[in-house]
Amino acid sequence: MTLAIHKLRRFVGEIAELVDSTPPESDLLKQGAAALRELIRVDDWLPEVYAQPSPERYQQFLLYADARQRFSVVSFVWGPGQQTPVHDHTVWGLIGVLRGAELATSFERTHDGALRESGAEQRLNAGDVEAVSPTIGDIHRVRNAYEDRTSISIHVYGANIGAVRRSTYPVDAPPKPFISGYSNQTLPNLWDLSKESPHP
Repeated sequence: MTLAIHKLRRFVGEIAELVDSTPPESDLLKQGAAALRELIRVDDWLPEVYAQPSPERYQQFLLYADARQRFSVVSFVWGPGQQTPVHDHTVWGLIGVLRGAELATSFERTHDGALRESGAEQRLNAGDVEAVSPTIGDIHRVRNAYEDRTSISIHVYGANIGAVRRSTYPVDAPPKPFISGYSNQTLPNLWDLSKESPHP
């Protein structure tokens, strides 16, 4: 099967145009979510090398980073039962499930600065899109909804997320700074059009 990599290229262009237009964050998240929903609507474009789970931990594969680090696109690959620690992002983000399903638990700060769970655990199935940002809720824990299969989500962030200094939130301990980095050393080639037939 020939991958429809042009869909990722088109999506990157849409997000670049959106960021260029500097809309209010609420509009950016709404329009970005619509573009991401279209990208994940059909699972026929993600190169298999960026869809491989690891038995040790979930994988974060960089698919595209804006030259000015204004946004990045990554695939998160969750092996069976894998999950993140409680963590923040410090920038806006959009999460869309491409394969499988995820469970996300949001956290909020109390008046004394402590963290507590905010609402019930939310299930995101293939095709679902969710937003995060410091203004609407930025701290959560995410896990694969399945114990017997891989799940994959596509994330868009308002920065080069692998280089952003963020924090995890251990139970009964102060926040722990981290920089996530990426699991891959190479990027998908979005720009070699010679192997593609014309697309509308």
